[in-house]
Amino acid sequence: MDNLNILIVEGNLREENQSFTDGGIKTHTESLKDSISYFTNSLKLDVVNPSSDENVSNVVSNLKKYDGLIWGGSSLNIYNDTPEIRKQLDFMKECQKNIKNILAICWGMQVAVTVAGGEVKKSLNGPHRGIAHDIKINKNGSKHPLYKKKDKRFNTPAFNFDEVVTLPKGATLLSSNPINKVMGVHFNAGISNIWGIQYHPEITYQKMISLIHFRRDRLLEKKAFVDQSEIDNHVEIIEEEDKISNKDARMRELENWLEFINPT
Repeated sequence: MDNLNILIVEGNLREENQSFTDGGIKTHTESLKDSISYFTNSLKLDVVNPSSDENVSNVVSNLKKYDGLIWGGSSLNIYNDTPEIRKQLDFMKECQKNIKNILAICWGMQVAVTVAGGEVKKSLNGPHRGIAHDIKINKNGSKHPLYKKKDKRFNTPAFNFDEVVTLPKGATLLSSNPINKVMGVHFNAGISNIWGIQYHPEITYQKMISLIHFRRDRLLEKKAFVDQSEIDNHVEIIEEEDKISNKDARMRELENWLEFINPT
């Protein structure tokens, strides 16, 4: 993996990231960097925030230099159509014209799917609140490099209120669970080969627990939880999963993508 140039896209607004930092929680980009470092320290990593950075046009003019892009999570909802979201959609359009390999994680997948002609709506079956249970890899997924060495059924860290309801033309569904039909997908857009996942192999369960406590009032307002007692019970479920979770197995998708863009 020596000398590969990777662009990391931060999906959260600067203000949200500052609140993370103030609350003692790593940003999603920091978590992603930590996870990448578990596999290699040889990558050249750049970071851009399309919603908040002032130098985005300079990044766009140099997109062809990147061997891959990883677009992470966000607390945004793509159907809200704010200026900040439109900036991310515009940036993704440029990425799909210039970068061959994209790993689109959660929000990143929703942005990539939307730009490629798909559709995202609020999940009818409720949210994933720190964990996604019973993801099943289908026959196409079993043959796809995204899921090499991955258990055919698994639980994983996840936090999302929205879901992909229409896939881009020619997309291949790779995995599903009872909450979201689209948990793993592969499609091509522009010159990009895109692997999309509606969950977070790069984020630990402990961080998910921290996010639940950090977002407590917001989650209660959204009716993601009924009360504090339900939050406490749900956190216990995640803690039990964390006890039996294997780090290598949890992050297999990230490892597989890194290997895919630089086969040895």
